[in-house]
Amino acid sequence: MLENQRIVLASRPTGAAGPENFRLENVTLGEPGEGQVLVRHHYLSLDPYMRGRMNDSRSYAAAQKLDDVMIGGTVGEVIASHNPRFAKGDYVVGMGGWQNFALSDGKDLQKISTSGLPIQAYLGPVGMPGVTAWYGLNKIIAPKAGETVLVSAATGAVGSVVGQLARLAGARAVGIAGGPAKCQYAVSQLGYDACVDHRAPDFADALKRALPSGIDGLFENVGGLPLQLAFRRLNPFARIAVCGLVASRYDGTASAIPDISPILTMRVKMEGFIVSEHLDIWPQALGELAAHIGAGRIKYRETIAQGLEAAPAAFFGMLKGENFGKQLVKLV
Repeated sequence: MLENQRIVLASRPTGAAGPENFRLENVTLGEPGEGQVLVRHHYLSLDPYMRGRMNDSRSYAAAQKLDDVMIGGTVGEVIASHNPRFAKGDYVVGMGGWQNFALSDGKDLQKISTSGLPIQAYLGPVGMPGVTAWYGLNKIIAPKAGETVLVSAATGAVGSVVGQLARLAGARAVGIAGGPAKCQYAVSQLGYDACVDHRAPDFADALKRALPSGIDGLFENVGGLPLQLAFRRLNPFARIAVCGLVASRYDGTASAIPDISPILTMRVKMEGFIVSEHLDIWPQALGELAAHIGAGRIKYRETIAQGLEAAPAAFFGMLKGENFGKQLVKLV
């Protein structure tokens, strides 16, 4: 028998969510049954989509069930197996949730290599965030050399990869980030041509100055004011990939809708997407991302909280932009 610590969704938010919506529990796990594996999680991924799952509302996926382990991507080690696909000592990535250990039938697990990349990278640039960036940029925006791509949340787990992929495609990459430190990192380390601080008092004017030739591609992670201002700078036949709305949707408030007339007058393509609905492109995307990272063409950064009990505070901090790069929780 094994003592397992887990965090469950205790209540649904009414308005802004907070730590009171979660509950830390200690439960006992038995040995894996026939066809099962027992995984000890090393890292938990924290991502904005989790906030939407806390609500019981119509969405692209079912709501998180009350009193169940909070959903989340994990990477860890198989410590016991009664499944022929997995052996003790294998490292796997899956959706083990906010807990230290998990029993699985193996259907949601993928074995990973422990050579060449740190295991937590499979939750970031060579995981769901990286593939999200790859799909939105390549399949929706499809930038041409010399075009301008604007990326909101430019230094986050998704945005940081988008900007670097845009530059590799020969486009001019402009980012939006929160604070001078993030903007400096975007330019000096990620290779953005320019980055604008959305917290600065002259944000609107600074964004206009950074986009002298307008916007050909917009990778939207935020919504709110940045999206409203971006709509004013769209070029004819611009393409918009809508990935997230962290400035509004995730705190329980409605997003201000920009003047949508540019969609007609500029003949703009605007498409929302959920990367888990495009599993056919994952092998290609992951292969290209791993090659770029291995060759040093794509850089990434992580913010790591220590211990499962730190997950709620880290999660809400991420939604407020307090993290730098990919937000993880180290469990081992």
